[in-house]
Amino acid sequence: MTKRRPALPPLEALTAPELTWEEAAPHSTQFGDVYFSREDGRAETEHVFLNANRLPERFAAWTHARPFVIGETGFGTGLNVLSAWACFEAHAPHTARLHLLSTEKYPLGRAELARALAAWPSLDAYARALCERWPEPVAGIQRLHLGERVTLDLHFGDTVERLCLLDGRVDAWFLDGFAPSKNAAMWSPELFEAMAARSRPGATFATFTCAGIVKRGLKAAGFTIAKVPGFGRKREMLVGEIASPPSDARRARTPWFTPPTPAKAEHVAVIGAGLAGASVAAALARRGVAVTVLDRQAPGAGASGNRQGALYAKLAAETNDQSRVYLAGLLYSARWLDGLEQGETLWSRCGVLQLATSEREAARQQRFLARHPLGDGVVRAMQGALAPLTGVPGKALHALYYPQAGWVCPKALCEALLAHPRIRFMKATATRLEASSDGWRVHLDDGETLTADQVVIANAHAAAQFAQSEALPFQKVRGQVSELALPEGVDAPTTVVCAGGYVAPPLDGVVSFGASFVPNDDTDALRDEEHQRNIDELRAALPEWVAALEAADGPLSAERLEGRAAVRAASPDKTPYAGPVPVAAQWTSDYAALAKDASYRFSTPGAHHPGLWISAAHGSRGLASAPLCAEVIASKLLDEPLPLEWTLADHLHPGRRLISALVRAGD
Repeated sequence: MTKRRPALPPLEALTAPELTWEEAAPHSTQFGDVYFSREDGRAETEHVFLNANRLPERFAAWTHARPFVIGETGFGTGLNVLSAWACFEAHAPHTARLHLLSTEKYPLGRAELARALAAWPSLDAYARALCERWPEPVAGIQRLHLGERVTLDLHFGDTVERLCLLDGRVDAWFLDGFAPSKNAAMWSPELFEAMAARSRPGATFATFTCAGIVKRGLKAAGFTIAKVPGFGRKREMLVGEIASPPSDARRARTPWFTPPTPAKAEHVAVIGAGLAGASVAAALARRGVAVTVLDRQAPGAGASGNRQGALYAKLAAETNDQSRVYLAGLLYSARWLDGLEQGETLWSRCGVLQLATSEREAARQQRFLARHPLGDGVVRAMQGALAPLTGVPGKALHALYYPQAGWVCPKALCEALLAHPRIRFMKATATRLEASSDGWRVHLDDGETLTADQVVIANAHAAAQFAQSEALPFQKVRGQVSELALPEGVDAPTTVVCAGGYVAPPLDGVVSFGASFVPNDDTDALRDEEHQRNIDELRAALPEWVAALEAADGPLSAERLEGRAAVRAASPDKTPYAGPVPVAAQWTSDYAALAKDASYRFSTPGAHHPGLWISAAHGSRGLASAPLCAEVIASKLLDEPLPLEWTLADHLHPGRRLISALVRAGD
């Protein structure tokens, strides 16, 4: 019988470990074991994991465009990861890249992490980079860019569960964790099977233990094993490899989402210079790819061109895939923005307060918190006076405060992203895409043609103009933002405040608020009635503050406001499109039986236009979705592990709309 899609774990904060300290070494109270050797933890790491996996010589010989991938079971203090990073920098050619992924069910706090790593002064620079980026302990995948060439994915949660949800393959395994005698539950047959299924042919492993349960489990999963001398007092340890990993059986129910075979990607064309296109271009350029970005106007000229935009996510009271994606995107965007060279000038992590303006919304927020104990570092409840948090008068019936969120300068962000030396911007309109034997030809409105190995469509609702993507449904949504010069002597919000609309802290003395939401409207002229609608929403959310504004400078009216209107693109289910572009006619033919039987099983993988991708339909929440979607596309395009669980990557796949249309046709 075909297995059903695995249920994702609860969306919640993980429990920190209970620690005692033996000099510099943390000791787990729960498992009664140390995190690293009291003799010399780094020397043990080098012997057991680096040298036993032959990493110095493998790094030195690495010439692939994709990164070398290390998988680890049990992040602990990060000593293994940082040692591998240092080894990579010492031995790998400057063109090589390293991708580290590590599971952890009980992540240390930032202070404990820094304390433990302080034992190794030679790793100080690496430890500081890790601690600066250390994420909140939320279940799921937390992607950290440790450097231009080094990425770390922290898979927070149960190790077996996390590896079963991993979309990616590993070159070398650090089989670590507390000893089998201390944590037998981890060292299970399911762990070794998951490792085998996520391995590349020839993937190696090394582990400090020779326990029988480990030897038997690895052999049964398909690994060859050998005993070699251990470190210090441990006489022996295990090493080995897997020549022929098992095929991925997870696509039995959804073969249409089978990813296309990776292809040449030395030069990629990105159509669209808004947030979606600029973030894809930046993600590819960081990976060494030459990128040409095409736009009929300029970077951030469309819906990404506002002075300020809110980085926020309104999450469902009941957990669903869309909320998981947006929460992951919100947390990723905040870390990503912090890591940009000009990050401090491009955004402010001032927090976002979502007000409940009705009893019904207050109840919904309370249900959300009850179902999602994410921790105060991610979201917390608020009631009563607003001024201590927001800096402006008012009261909250109930509210949710997201300290990781804030506001961004979208246009300036697009310009900064496209300033990368590997990115070339062309002011041109792409009119037609033509597949060729060596990639793609992008036909331009001036009669010229641009050639590229692969293409990413990221021009919002204009994506529907191309024959290859015209089957994907889009909705045009007009949005108008209002701008008001802040009167002297009036306090301004110090956080973004959201209700029916949003208002951000002032930028250069101007307060931005809005935005209107007008479906099926593609005009961009300013309208007084939408200014008035924005005023009404602002008054409903912050009546005392609006009264203070009017007392200082007269009644708010549309005539006093400046602003900007633009057209966003949304999908019918309000989830972005991020992935390979399906061959719609072939999907309709290959999976036609779904119209008669939604449970029908197929063996035919989904047909995709080779080397054609899309990032679009980000709607009004692109700041929380586009950067993470850019990572999904860049990772798929270059055959890297994904920053989302495979089920969530499927949720973003543009072909989902074709499948749902077939299923609905039979209703």
